[in-house]
Amino acid sequence: MEKKENVLKEKSYAFALRIVKAHKYLAKEQNEYVLSKQLLRAGTAVGALVREAEYAQSKADFISKMSIALKEANETDYWIMLLRDSEYINLTMSKSLIEDCEELLRLLISSIKTTKTTNKGQ
Repeated sequence: MEKKENVLKEKSYAFALRIVKAHKYLAKEQNEYVLSKQLLRAGTAVGALVREAEYAQSKADFISKMSIALKEANETDYWIMLLRDSEYINLTMSKSLIEDCEELLRLLISSIKTTKTTNKGQ
């Protein structure tokens, strides 16, 4: 579980950084402030929640924080698709962001399932 958590921590941080850069691009180049703000909030929350979960008070607290991170990642996916379909970002940018987001979703789901499984035996 420890190795998966480190991968998730690194990838969620890298994703948050990409989201910050996408927000800067949208604000500066596209003069888009509303959708990009939602993207920024949800996309950076994933990594913040993963970091919070590192020092969870219990397995239940860990699962709760990771579950919220999962919801934020799913919401981020929504904002990326909306920005793509409204033509604020191109297909190349959206595809790359969606791929990273979907990878985070898979890692979060796996981490939650693993923790729930190991929690049952206690």
